[in-house]
Amino acid sequence: MSGLAGLWRAQPDWDDERLRYCMRSMIHALQHRGAHSHEVWSDPAAGVALGHCRDRHGAAQPVASADGRYLLSLDGALYQRESLHRALIAFDAVGEQASDAELVLAAIVRWGLRRALARCDGAFALSLWDRQERQLWLARDRVGERPLYYGWVGGDFAYGSELKALHRHPGFDAPVDRDALSLLLRYDYIPAPFSIHRGVFKLAPGTLLRMNFQAVRAGAGAHQPERDAQTYWCPRQRMAEAIELRGEIGADEAVDQLEILLQQAVSARMRAPCAVGAFLSGGTDSSLVTAMMQAQSSVPVDSYAIGFDDDRHDESDWARKVARALGTRHTEHRVGGREALEAIERLPQVWCEPFADSSQVPTLIASELVARRSPIALTGDGGDELFFGHSAYCRAVRNANWNARLPAPLRRLAPQRSGEQAERARLGGLRALWAELGAQRVEDHYLQRVSRWRDPAAAVLGAREPATLFFDRDGHLPVGDAADRVQYLDFRMDLAHGILTKIDRAGSACGLETRSPLLDRSVIEFAWSLPTALKHHRGEQKYVLKRLLERYLPQPLIYRPKTGFGAPVSRWLRGPLREWADALLDESRLRREGHFDARAIATLWREFQAGERKWHTHLWNVLMFQAWLERHRFAASPAPAALALPAEAAPVATAVPPRRIGAWEGATG
Repeated sequence: MSGLAGLWRAQPDWDDERLRYCMRSMIHALQHRGAHSHEVWSDPAAGVALGHCRDRHGAAQPVASADGRYLLSLDGALYQRESLHRALIAFDAVGEQASDAELVLAAIVRWGLRRALARCDGAFALSLWDRQERQLWLARDRVGERPLYYGWVGGDFAYGSELKALHRHPGFDAPVDRDALSLLLRYDYIPAPFSIHRGVFKLAPGTLLRMNFQAVRAGAGAHQPERDAQTYWCPRQRMAEAIELRGEIGADEAVDQLEILLQQAVSARMRAPCAVGAFLSGGTDSSLVTAMMQAQSSVPVDSYAIGFDDDRHDESDWARKVARALGTRHTEHRVGGREALEAIERLPQVWCEPFADSSQVPTLIASELVARRSPIALTGDGGDELFFGHSAYCRAVRNANWNARLPAPLRRLAPQRSGEQAERARLGGLRALWAELGAQRVEDHYLQRVSRWRDPAAAVLGAREPATLFFDRDGHLPVGDAADRVQYLDFRMDLAHGILTKIDRAGSACGLETRSPLLDRSVIEFAWSLPTALKHHRGEQKYVLKRLLERYLPQPLIYRPKTGFGAPVSRWLRGPLREWADALLDESRLRREGHFDARAIATLWREFQAGERKWHTHLWNVLMFQAWLERHRFAASPAPAALALPAEAAPVATAVPPRRIGAWEGATG
């Protein structure tokens, strides 16, 4: 595990002591990502400071090039590093024991940044300071396994693995971005390039960003993230190419090829100087990864599972059966109500911006369980998005097919609802289906499936929902069938900004590094090359994965209903969490804080408690923001004049300045 941070002052007027003090504070906020050692490099004449933290297995950073021109900080790891290492040794560019950071830096010096990134396969975020040109480069891995935030703080340019680092800058005063808050209500997460703060952004996966002194001086007002970031790996292009080159391939041949690729990906991620465990939920993806780990290990692999008392959210029995069949050393933990509530109290500390996928609760508890024995763990993330695993895919494709058969006049008769009416219609059975008939493309139907709030800006005062990939027809996949197109959306959106955010923050909070073999570049591009018939065959989803798993497990453990890895949120909100939620959703409090339409939120809460509506997914998004706000107390951005609140209910307009906090809080807060 590791983390990075950096600072470039628009006015380089701090002496070295003050510059380094600020950077030490920023990197200290990331010590949960690497508590063994913190390093700081600074150049007060340029107003630049770089910081890095690491665990005991990592190499000291930033690393400098032989000529002193470049300094590189790397958060993450290279997996398929052998070919890169051999090529660089042939040029006498690195030694036999070069660290991942030294390999990346040597590749940059040899081939340039863009070509070097094209040859790097791994999970990483990096910063590169060019002392000669006075340029700063930021880059992120292809899929988004490691995070990277950046923005303007008190007039300075700052970046870090998590927002927590930027919060430690003494000039931090960025208000809540109401538009980004509307994205949280729709998706459960805030997708890149947006963040919960105005003027602070997330670097999108597969992109790099160049900053020079003029850009730093110009500040946030002159910066357009989507324009200024450069793509070095384009999933739209790669997936389209893979689809267009599809040939005839049988199921047996596909399984053989997939097994070879996945064995290599698992093997590469098992190489570590410490114990490597496995998350094992009992589902197809985690079972397959664990099976391949055990097949390549001479001793029992450590596998971990948790369960709930609610059978609708518990797969621990299946995980136990899979572990027994594979011969792993299995650890199982059942989560009680008290432990779940304690985990929920920590969510605003662990996630540096509001995040509302309720499976964050079991993921956090599972990560803490694994971290007690295994500093690194492999996950099954990516299997659903690459091999047609979500039931929502089937519904979106089905609805799109039905819609295509309807006469256009009938589709035009479908009612167009918005705001609260649309939210109520969503849960209204046939009425909801009727309301969706106006959707034209499968992308539109899938948006209906993944949207928590269908008109989130109506619930956030003064918000205008930013356009995302769902609304950008030019950014949709230009080839392939309906199944390909919804999987592409999910790969770019929920996987990158939801699932990988969830597992990174949960793991890093307790010092656990997570690795995802199914997200190896070779596995991704092979999955895209397969026709839908090998992924969704006669109603069986993830067909080719299950055929491969048959080589490791008996069929009764493979072909069974999917439970999912969630949490019994509805039961909690009506029971042990009711008092907590009551306080956060109090109507007078909502009016005073000034972010939400207080009356609408309070109405949903009353209807939910009365058992009239299943609003728990809508309310969880609001609660996660409210809990985050309560911990951090950031200022609300002013509402437009037309929506200004009465004076007695006006939001606080001044941010609470950053405070120094203890080591334990810094590790999780």
